[in-house]
Amino acid sequence: MNFSWSMIPDVFVELFKNSGFVNLTYQHWIMIAIACILIYLAIVKQYEPLLLLPIAFGMLLANLPNAGLMSAPVYGVDGKVKQIGGLLWYLYQGVQLDIYPPLIFMGIGAMTDFGPLIANPSSLLLGAAAQLGVFTAFIGAILLGFTPQEAASIGIIGGADGPTAIYLTSKLAPKLLGPIAVAAYSYMALVPIIQPPIMKLFTTKEERKIRMDTLKPVSKTEKIIFPIIVTVIVSLLLPSVAPLIGTLMLGNLFRESGVVERLTDTAQNALINIITIFLGVTVGATANAEVFLRPQTIAIIVLGLFAFAFSTAGGVWLGKLMCKATHGKVNPLIGSAGVSAVPMAARVSQVVGQKEDPGNFLLMHAMGPNVAGVIGTAVAAGTLLAMFGPK
Repeated sequence: MNFSWSMIPDVFVELFKNSGFVNLTYQHWIMIAIACILIYLAIVKQYEPLLLLPIAFGMLLANLPNAGLMSAPVYGVDGKVKQIGGLLWYLYQGVQLDIYPPLIFMGIGAMTDFGPLIANPSSLLLGAAAQLGVFTAFIGAILLGFTPQEAASIGIIGGADGPTAIYLTSKLAPKLLGPIAVAAYSYMALVPIIQPPIMKLFTTKEERKIRMDTLKPVSKTEKIIFPIIVTVIVSLLLPSVAPLIGTLMLGNLFRESGVVERLTDTAQNALINIITIFLGVTVGATANAEVFLRPQTIAIIVLGLFAFAFSTAGGVWLGKLMCKATHGKVNPLIGSAGVSAVPMAARVSQVVGQKEDPGNFLLMHAMGPNVAGVIGTAVAAGTLLAMFGPK
């Protein structure tokens, strides 16, 4: 075909027709604005930036028309690929195939010291009590018309554990993965804002001033035996959650054994950082305008806040009971750390306690319920999966 200067306007017209600008709708603009707000919160306010930033950018990418980053591959009648899928679609298979959340848990295990929990086993009760919001929100979601699978996925937001929420939702309600992931990580980031008013509401000034006895020392042998015992008991009780508990405890065994420093370092740093990028961007990319901008998304966000508030309150309520039972030896504030936001929730217990008594150090006591919450949320997820998952 011979070139003609008169063809240039037609080329630009065709280029514009094939661009994403033609297909931009107001829904896309709303989602782009939401993504930019989340990016602002991650960078400027530093709200859980390690996950909120990639999630927000994934949301931005998913709402750019014609980019096709989440497009599935197209197959011909002969089974051969006619058109390859988008980059994020392939990376997203790590979510669908339940690869990323367990690997995240391995890194968390390698960074976690279960010593405070071993030193004070009653912390397990506080971690369990902090799951109250999970089941309360589940009932609330059922009453609002969500299916049991969707309600279970919404309820797990109360555990304040992003990887567990993603793991459960990908199995029970994958269409809600975007809103649930955004809600879960947003509330994790807002722990220092959400928890203190609830903690103060249900405790007295005298209770918040309680100083706890120093924790007993924990031997290396106890720290090595602990992940093995937990893996066996929980995996036999709830086989469906074995991938999460198994990798969590494997990472912790790396840490406590002291003989695989290279593996521990990889799990704590390179591995968890790489998986965090893949998980965050691809989960954010599921939040496209068609799925996210629905009335049920608002319901999910409200129910998620409700779940988180009740989980915090549940831990504090049991903390108060333990305070009464021990004649004032347990500070109820550590119960709020029973949610799985490690170590932020434990730090909040410390901060609230020190506002009443600057010389009170609750951090290590709060770490017991905090790491117990990681196990508790995984157990809650396994229970819900056993009840409502595919048979």
